Amino acid sequence: MGTLTDTEEFLQLIQENKRIIFKICNSYCHNKSDREDLAQEIIYQLWKSGNSFNADHKFSTWMYRIALNTAISFYRKEKRSGSVVSLGEHVVDIKDDDDGADALQSNINLLQKFINELKELDRALMILYLEEKSYGEIAEILGITETNVATKISRNKEKLKQKFLTSNH
Repeated sequence: MGTLTDTEEFLQLIQENKRIIFKICNSYCHNKSDREDLAQEIIYQLWKSGNSFNADHKFSTWMYRIALNTAISFYRKEKRSGSVVSLGEHVVDIKDDDDGADALQSNINLLQKFINELKELDRALMILYLEEKSYGEIAEILGITETNVATKISRNKEKLKQKFLTSNH
């Protein structure tokens, strides 16, 4: 099948790849209601764009592209309406009995905070990088060249490193 027009097939693919939607919603929205709204919008946009899916490519790559574009548009719309609060203010520090686990969780929370402060494209790029996508797949999802992916990842890693160093953490 060249496109996604079969409802059962579409729902099965969404179910198999729902982690992509959750990850993107959690990265772009600070509260449950907004995450649910964004998830619904992503699924709607995936269904609406089903005829553009090319079965010669990976479904997850196509899904990331649609989901990230939808999330960025959603984020920009929310930002214009003034209803978005920086995720950095709402990072929850999860406590554990082990000091090593505390430090690791703290660093993970800090990294997520710093990634959330990046521009939309850079944030999407780092989400895909942390998902261990290849530069080629990231380039295909975001519609930029592999060279641009490599350059942006390098610059973002340096920005994040500097933020860690200056955070007195």
